[in-house]
Amino acid sequence: MTMNRRHFTFAAAAAAASLAAPAFAQDRTLKILVGFPPGGSVDVIARLLADKLRVSLAQNVIVDNKPGAGGRVALNELKRAAPDGQTLALTPSGALVIQPWLYSNLGYDPVKDFTPISRVTTFDFAVTAGPGAPAGDLKAVLAWMKANPAKANYATSGAGTVPHFAGQMLAQASGVPLTHVAYRGGAPAAQDLIGGQVPLMVDTASETLEHHKAGKARILAVTGESRSRALPDVPTLKEVGINVAADAFFGLYGPAGLPADVAARIDRAVADALKAPDVQDKIYGFGLVPSHAPSADLVTTQAAHLKKWEAPIKASGFKAE
Repeated sequence: MTMNRRHFTFAAAAAAASLAAPAFAQDRTLKILVGFPPGGSVDVIARLLADKLRVSLAQNVIVDNKPGAGGRVALNELKRAAPDGQTLALTPSGALVIQPWLYSNLGYDPVKDFTPISRVTTFDFAVTAGPGAPAGDLKAVLAWMKANPAKANYATSGAGTVPHFAGQMLAQASGVPLTHVAYRGGAPAAQDLIGGQVPLMVDTASETLEHHKAGKARILAVTGESRSRALPDVPTLKEVGINVAADAFFGLYGPAGLPADVAARIDRAVADALKAPDVQDKIYGFGLVPSHAPSADLVTTQAAHLKKWEAPIKASGFKAE
């Protein structure tokens, strides 16, 4: 009788374990894909979100860096992911609103292949002069460039980026032909700027903000519709009489077919994360603005940016190789 009772107890325990196994297997890890190396603003903000979502979604959340092709490697992986809410991507808008006008085959459709979940940040760009440019405001620097066309160059973090075309818009609006000098990232571009090899740079403020504070470079204008919180004394291009505005955003996306209730749950968690003071401070520290918007608004914003960049890109004549 004792042996039978023990056998029954063991069998019941085994049955309970077998019933618990599927529930445990469902406790998967949510991945946030980032199409850029660790340490940059997209990566850092993704990790901030991961820390908050880990608590609010009650599951493990990691950042998975898939650098390459201006963010396209990560987005192509997202396209192939199951629409179960376990694979997302945080991406700058350029891969969705600039690159479609540059490449005949992206590997993905920027509208049909993804589910917009949340806008996370907005940001604009800084027009920065280095020691290779003369003293004075932006108008004075542009006048010098017009008089010295061989020196009328501006650096950016890469060809086919938003700063590239923002610089072309600046050239057209000011009537000063500017030659684009593309670098493999903002850091090497900023180094050549402060080294005097190139007189002007157009890129995110985070690339030159510390050089500006140290007096090694001068941020002369920002490209947004309003002044930057990080640079309250720096005018916009429109304030100095140049009718150009250029901005961008970071968005969180899932694969196509992501259920609406899953997307809404993640969006609520992102909205809460962006209210946290430590998250806001870090985002502002990169010269970005925490700016949550839900799925429907992100769809509208993406469509507007896609349309806005069509004419400037086609007018530039630039085509990616």
